[in-house]
Amino acid sequence: MTTIAVVGLGYVGLPLAVEFGKKFRTIGFDLSQAKIDSYQRHIDPTGEVSTDDLKAATQLTVSTEASTLREADFVIVAVPTPVDDAHQPDFSPLVGSSTTVGRNLKQGAIIVYESTVYPGATEEVCIPILEKESGKTWKKDFFVGYSPERINPGDKERTVTKIVKVVSGDTPETLNKVKEIYGSVITAGVYPASNIKVAEAAKVIENTQRDLNIALMNELAIIFDKIGIDTLEVLQAAGTKWNFLPFRPGLVGGHCIGVDPYYLTHKAQKLGYHPEVILAGRRINDGMGKFVAEQTIKMLVRAGHPIKDQPIIVLGLTFKEDCPDLRNSRVIDVIRELQSYGAKVVVHDPVAESSEAHHEYGVDLVDWDNLPKAAAIVVAVNHKQYKTLTTSEFTAKLKPDGVITDVKSMLDTKAFAEAGVTVWRL
Repeated sequence: MTTIAVVGLGYVGLPLAVEFGKKFRTIGFDLSQAKIDSYQRHIDPTGEVSTDDLKAATQLTVSTEASTLREADFVIVAVPTPVDDAHQPDFSPLVGSSTTVGRNLKQGAIIVYESTVYPGATEEVCIPILEKESGKTWKKDFFVGYSPERINPGDKERTVTKIVKVVSGDTPETLNKVKEIYGSVITAGVYPASNIKVAEAAKVIENTQRDLNIALMNELAIIFDKIGIDTLEVLQAAGTKWNFLPFRPGLVGGHCIGVDPYYLTHKAQKLGYHPEVILAGRRINDGMGKFVAEQTIKMLVRAGHPIKDQPIIVLGLTFKEDCPDLRNSRVIDVIRELQSYGAKVVVHDPVAESSEAHHEYGVDLVDWDNLPKAAAIVVAVNHKQYKTLTTSEFTAKLKPDGVITDVKSMLDTKAFAEAGVTVWRL
């Protein structure tokens, strides 16, 4: 019977470990004792995996003890691949996990990487570490596959088993085994790529394409704002054509879309090619927090409000709606820019952990009832809780002649106009 190990029990690794743990003896490994303690109580603090699902994974054991990996025939590595401050790939989690796996590698094991990387990274970065640390030979003593993660945090409909899984292997035999193992839990099916590099490239362009499409919408939003027309109205009109793609402008953050393109551009530059379109999209998206803040300040000035020490409420801090993940949230760009004008920014988020917000960004979250009356409200993230608020519940938090910035075009602008409140939306 195959024993499976999952290294890294975050948004990607835990759902996989739980699904495998329903059918196979599965070892879940993570460096965080706090996570392990929580999972042993059948609680996922992120809300991605339900208590019932954790309980149903009766063959799953979780641990911080690396030696347990020695029992695994099939090891899945699902660790983050961030970028540093210079937008260069930060391979430290991947290097660390490969080192750990290499030191605890069973003879004949298959190691499958799920982390997003540039094409070639698995073979250039990971495999040499596995060989060095294990003293074993690739394709003789161990084998390697790649199957990019496609987790969509916060999405309860498209869960891990319901998304087609791209799989690859270093030999035809490895590919067949990877297909078999993943195919046993992925009900949507698996798609075999011809080789590891193709699978790596497929993943990195999924998010690069989305990043560029949003960048186009963001640039259009800037242009339409200067023209004086509403971006959403333009997109709704254009959307009546069958082949117009339904992308919307917004703040592009998180650990995927705003990060993955830099892995591809890094590889391109190493090969002597300077990618222009991809980096142009990144520049536009990285500048949208500043743009949103500037429009808010302009509205306040037009409404006659002084800016210095002026309370401004920002609703939402996480990188996407109804998801507690704060990593690489671009809402912080809006906050910092508003603060640079001297405004007193107060932040509320119903799903983020207060301790994490303080640790990650130095932001102290405020409960709804304790929010002050403000000259402006920036609705940065369209959490479900905000969608249920009435117009009067918003206006109750505003000073006279207060204004609202609606980043995700969530609000009914007509209702606010009738209430005498100016709403600007991206």
